[in-house]
Amino acid sequence: MSIEIKIPSVGESVQEAVLAEWFKQDGDTVRKDEPLFVIETDKVTLEVVAEVDGILKITVRAGETVAIGTVVGTIEPSDASERSSPGAVAEAQKAVPPQAEARSSAAHEKPQAQRGPQKGLGSEPASGSSEKAGPADSEGVVLAPSVRRLVAEKNLDVSRINGSGPGGRINKGDVLLYLENAPAGLPDTTEGARAQTDRSLSAAAEERKPMSPIRRRIAERLLASKQNTAMLTTFNEIDMSRAMEIRARYKEAFQKRHGVPLGFMSFFVKACVQALIEIPEINAFIDGSDIIYHHYQHVGVAVGTERGLVVPVIRHAENLSYAGIEKAIVDYVAKIKDNRLELADLEGGTFTVSNGGVYGSLLSTPILNMPQSGILGMHKIEKRPVVVDEQIVIRPMMYVALSYDHRIVDGKGAVTFLKRIKESVENPERMALEV
Repeated sequence: MSIEIKIPSVGESVQEAVLAEWFKQDGDTVRKDEPLFVIETDKVTLEVVAEVDGILKITVRAGETVAIGTVVGTIEPSDASERSSPGAVAEAQKAVPPQAEARSSAAHEKPQAQRGPQKGLGSEPASGSSEKAGPADSEGVVLAPSVRRLVAEKNLDVSRINGSGPGGRINKGDVLLYLENAPAGLPDTTEGARAQTDRSLSAAAEERKPMSPIRRRIAERLLASKQNTAMLTTFNEIDMSRAMEIRARYKEAFQKRHGVPLGFMSFFVKACVQALIEIPEINAFIDGSDIIYHHYQHVGVAVGTERGLVVPVIRHAENLSYAGIEKAIVDYVAKIKDNRLELADLEGGTFTVSNGGVYGSLLSTPILNMPQSGILGMHKIEKRPVVVDEQIVIRPMMYVALSYDHRIVDGKGAVTFLKRIKESVENPERMALEV
């Protein structure tokens, strides 16, 4: 009896998802707990694994939007281990005539087209792809069918086109590049043909793709944040010398004892916890005509992914040690990498920390993660001349930015908050002593 593969529920508020990618092809043998495909919603991405061993039958192609609970394929239970064993494969190959084997290979490759065209100039298959070369043209040059049609349509002299494929073979990208860079060498065509050439070049230079659910959600939330809050940003800079010294001194012992590396994020999360306790309005949010104050610190840490920015939440950060914070971050990064992040991991944050410095950002103004009233932006550590005890010295400095909702947070509170962050990171002993 076939086992149905359904789009799983990822939260009550999520009604549909995009089947982003199949990891297997139709007819493949799959193992229990082996990843089959990944779905993408407006909040999370999630891998779906096989429930049993068997043969996969795909009924919904990658890229389609489907409702939660939709059947997208089936698994026909079988002895997968026997089918996939080297002996079984060898016996099967002996039993299949060469002609049938060639047809089987072609049929096996066909579902790959379900993933859509690969990125590239004109979406043309790269050299060495499955597109077969066509017959030679009048110059004796072997061209793929699509390339031959384009050359004939533009009445081009292929001897003038440099091929970039194996053995100098000309692909569609080479032809389009020739059309773009050598218009003076084109034949004297009619106005209609020239217009067609212009349209072809424009189409090759542009690509239209639908926004992913996560990207749409990010766009909506950022726009709503700008429109519905009185956002303001204040800045300061932090001398990272002491934090870097402590990290360098204890990182090996920390790693050996706790099994995770000691990073700067735990310094900043600990500093934020203490500052949020002192300035509680930054840890609150507006609900209608009321202000909701939180007597706990659920700190979100922004993490960039290929599909967009996600902000998993470190719950009750006030109760965690440096090691506890670093472990939480490492666990979230692993879940994101494996597409195991759950909706619950993203909910309930009261404050956010975003580190643009990992991408080289020197200074930025982070946007509020609604309904939160504050977000701290960390940036690149860069050596700069500063004045210390009336002397100009070189120190590793980091600009920090606090964006806040001015409707609930006054300038005094925001500046005081950022000063506390600076004092705590520049003197980590303060956080250990809670002073």
